[in-house]
Amino acid sequence: MQPEIHIFGITLQTFGLMLGLAFVVAGIACARFLEEIAKPRDWAYEMVFAALVGGLVGARLWWIWENWSDAKHDLLGSLFSGTGLVWFGGAFGGAVGVLLWAWRRRWLTLQMLDSTAVPLAAGYAIGRIGCQLAGDGDYGIPWDGPWAMAYPHGTVPTTVKVHPTPVYETITMLLVAWFLWRHRHSWRPGTLFAAYLVLAGIERFLVEFVRRNSDVFIGLTQPQLISVAMIVAGGTWLLLMRAPAAASGAPAAAAPGRAAPTGGGRRAR
Repeated sequence: MQPEIHIFGITLQTFGLMLGLAFVVAGIACARFLEEIAKPRDWAYEMVFAALVGGLVGARLWWIWENWSDAKHDLLGSLFSGTGLVWFGGAFGGAVGVLLWAWRRRWLTLQMLDSTAVPLAAGYAIGRIGCQLAGDGDYGIPWDGPWAMAYPHGTVPTTVKVHPTPVYETITMLLVAWFLWRHRHSWRPGTLFAAYLVLAGIERFLVEFVRRNSDVFIGLTQPQLISVAMIVAGGTWLLLMRAPAAASGAPAAAAPGRAAPTGGGRRAR
């Protein structure tokens, strides 16, 4: 756990560093995907910028909505505060930003959605490394198991040993990103993104049972309810696309003058 690092007298927040790294990795993965389907590589960085702006706005607005009783007394300060970023708000805001970008580029397609699946999974995994380093309160409920941890020097400290849920999420979502990357050209357009919705929803739904969030409805937390919606949406999507793809195992298109990539896309980056 290391909430801050000091380099040449400059204090850097490790969560912010991991957030930045998450966007960089997402951009690299997206650029590779776009290159393989004969789309401009630079579009990936435009998408990442749109997601960054939309995500930051969405994360702040979601936090203000959840903490309105406190935020309403200093709305401007709450809006531009450097703390209080909610992942689901960031995901929603980032999605709006990317959809607006895609509409402007006239590329609101299933391939566009597929291009975001691996970046979303990998970015989330890296972001949770930031949560672990910062000890920002995203850890789990008290536990005395063999890998239980305390966060005495975290930004939200605790001396009680708990489930290190950021570690669980990082490992799981890296495996999801790896799985989706291997199959990025194996399925018909739209399936990759639908699979991401299901897998990411299952991951978050399960980890919530050992996190500290409070129940809000029928014994489920707010993230679990959102996860259920993701699983249902992605699962329904997959059921509607059960017909075999016309050319399973091959990219939808190859860049002019170059052979289509083979081998299922085994390289990680």
